[in-house]
Amino acid sequence: MSGTRPLAGRVALVAGATRGAGRAIAVELGRAGAYVYATGRSSTRHGPSEIGRPETIEQTAEMIRAAGGDGEARRVDHADPEQVAALVARIEADRGRLDVLVNDCFGGDRYAEGDKPLWEHDLDGGLRMLRMGVDTHLITGARAIPLLLATGAGLVVEVTDGTSEVNATVRPAVGFYYDLVKASVDRIVKGLAVELADTHVTALGVTPGWLRSEQMLEHFGVQERNWRDACAAVPGFAISESPTYVARGVTALAADPDVRRFAGQVLTSRHLADTYGVADTDGSRPDCWALVAAHGFDHGAPADLDSYR
Repeated sequence: MSGTRPLAGRVALVAGATRGAGRAIAVELGRAGAYVYATGRSSTRHGPSEIGRPETIEQTAEMIRAAGGDGEARRVDHADPEQVAALVARIEADRGRLDVLVNDCFGGDRYAEGDKPLWEHDLDGGLRMLRMGVDTHLITGARAIPLLLATGAGLVVEVTDGTSEVNATVRPAVGFYYDLVKASVDRIVKGLAVELADTHVTALGVTPGWLRSEQMLEHFGVQERNWRDACAAVPGFAISESPTYVARGVTALAADPDVRRFAGQVLTSRHLADTYGVADTDGSRPDCWALVAAHGFDHGAPADLDSYR
């Protein structure tokens, strides 16, 4: 990216910005000069969502400002069309435009039962996962894309888990519903790219690799500052990446005047790093999905692990 604030004057909506990749993307877009609407359900003032995590949307707004950016937190349930419509109306009234939409809503991991087939999987939990991981993306796109179209050149980023190649086949050990959610997001990317082909709005997908989210770090009993300590027990964790890695790539995408060349594609963190010359916070460029392509999901820690960083 050229310049320190290449997104100055632009407006971004990051749906699902309470934690993980969504939070980091909101922070980096703000750092680059965009006015960021960071949305989610977990709120300092109104309490946590069903996920029960401590992170809140107000904390994300504080992090945007700490990074020198500007924006605001909005508590929104993106499964509710009326709440999303009200949000978009507020953005239009206050800012008059929307340049970047990032769809990162999910939160369905708690319902995943990777060891059970469809007929044994908890039905209510599976359907709730679809609601959180697919319906939220459709609702947000349906309500927000008209403002993007009215603004002019714009970008829709669908955040998913896995490349198109991975999601074209049934993924092992994640459960029927989780697999269906991520395959559906891939299809949303392709469908939007076709429908937006004759407009100035570009739709694409982005997938981080093994993400060191707040929950993942907690699972391994480490923090971002000492995450490598977890590699002693799980050597393959060395291929993991911070949320900032994919966020830097998404920010570069948003600043790219030729972003349309990626319409309909799902780009990995590493692809973005190689394209735009960005890196993770430690200067490395992890390539989780290349490792999966070469060695499968049960790769452990192959002898050439360092070549994927």
